[in-house]
Amino acid sequence: MEGGAESVATRIMVGVNESTIKGYPHASISSKGAFEWTLKKIVRSNTSSFKLLFLHVQVPDEDGFGDMDSIYASPDDFKSMNHRNKIRGLHLLEYFVHRCHEIGVPCEAWIKKGNPKEVILHEVKRVQPDFLVVGSRGLGPFQKVFVGTVSEFCVKHAECPVITIIRKPGEAPQDPVDD
Repeated sequence: MEGGAESVATRIMVGVNESTIKGYPHASISSKGAFEWTLKKIVRSNTSSFKLLFLHVQVPDEDGFGDMDSIYASPDDFKSMNHRNKIRGLHLLEYFVHRCHEIGVPCEAWIKKGNPKEVILHEVKRVQPDFLVVGSRGLGPFQKVFVGTVSEFCVKHAECPVITIIRKPGEAPQDPVDD
């Protein structure tokens, strides 16, 4: 480059989450869709010009026990639950990092705990990506009232441009809340 300036890769943060479908400990349909769309429409074959930043936010259970009965919990249950959650989060991120390495796209990945809306906004502010890509489950107006949408919140409040990728109708499970 002229004047010795180095090329700086465009940094794309991708919010990813686990599937909510029981017995399916993999990336959600929406996360995979957002990732694949980013590769196909933005990165294309120009892999060295981009760096993907994968953020997975683990949502703590309200009572802290997940599928365990809190009445019978012991201190070892906490250790087991925390270990299981960490393994699931790492398994999720491994999918995206592995795919990036297969095609030669530089990437980073990390896990945070908390409310996805708040954590994503905090991380956008901290990391300052060029833009954020999030998947959307395609909830109807009635479901949005009760479930809320992380993608809409990010569009309204993130300190960078946000691209929301909506699932294709053929990719959606019977209940849009499942992902």
